[in-house]
Amino acid sequence: MQAVDYILVGQGLAGSALAIQLLNQRRKILVIDQPDNNTSSRVAAGLFNPVTGKKMVKTWMADTLFPYLHNFYSQAEQTTGEKFFFPMPLYRPFLSVEEQNEWMARSADPLYAGYIQEIFSSNAFRYVNDPFGGLLLKQCGYLSTTRYIGAVRKWIEKEGYISTEHFDEQHLRIQQDHVVYKDFQAAKIIFCNGVHNSSWFHWLPINALKGETILIQSAFEENIIVNRGVYIVPGMKSGEWRIGATYNFQDKNPGITPEAKTELEEKFKDLMDISYQCVSQEWGFRPTTPDRRPILGSHPEQPSVIIFNGLGTKGVSLAPYFSDVLIRWMENGTPLNKLVDIERYKSVYWTSPK
Repeated sequence: MQAVDYILVGQGLAGSALAIQLLNQRRKILVIDQPDNNTSSRVAAGLFNPVTGKKMVKTWMADTLFPYLHNFYSQAEQTTGEKFFFPMPLYRPFLSVEEQNEWMARSADPLYAGYIQEIFSSNAFRYVNDPFGGLLLKQCGYLSTTRYIGAVRKWIEKEGYISTEHFDEQHLRIQQDHVVYKDFQAAKIIFCNGVHNSSWFHWLPINALKGETILIQSAFEENIIVNRGVYIVPGMKSGEWRIGATYNFQDKNPGITPEAKTELEEKFKDLMDISYQCVSQEWGFRPTTPDRRPILGSHPEQPSVIIFNGLGTKGVSLAPYFSDVLIRWMENGTPLNKLVDIERYKSVYWTSPK
């Protein structure tokens, strides 16, 4: 029997961040993961942006999350010796003179000053449809999620244990003060497996939100991200751009759709005036929650069975900080933020089988 401190199920954005944190603290871990080409973590453009939504407001906990993620991914690059983190400005065109004036006034607000790089009152970038100018934001960028997850996987193979398999709950045994999975024993098991959630947590309202993206080739060469209606994020090759993403709660079917491609291309044409060629299309399911907050904590009746899930569309920005929060809760008893604590759902959704 091989003893480890933790067993992690799933190595997407949540599992990768948690693995990095635990290995940095010299914890012994086993990660169980069967790579799936259509997990949201692997098909995502990896965008992180502190000002989001149609109303362009500062995202939840931005002042905490964004400094943390910049340090986290930079350190992860140094640890793994690979490049996957790309900070760069994000440009959001204004839709009206009124919006332009609103942001001129908001630029003096200390709450936003740390995120505004420049405000333009007229066209700022060639090929972008921005007659009213736009807002250039800092502390933005993207994570090459495929490169990142691959680099972390190599590091786990070197420093811990990794099992390339689909997790089989029939082999999991919960004891009074530890868990056993096949030939491994650990103090706790942590489920980070997104929409493929464990039966231990089937009662939680984690919903699959389908998203599709397209990859295009064009002559647009600015070193920025453009975001309004859709995001336009640099690809890994010169001239490639990732366009996304759709949001579809109703479609539970695997695979790409012509409707999503049409939607993305139309929004791209509204945003950009440039010829392009569509190279490929991808899809994935994001694990979302009703309140758009992640879920952290233990099973109601099994304290050694833990969940770290529900990161939704903002996994790149949420995973680093909240993986740290989870570890401090598990090891030091530091209380969880009530907005992410699993306790918020227990009274509504949990019914004991006993």
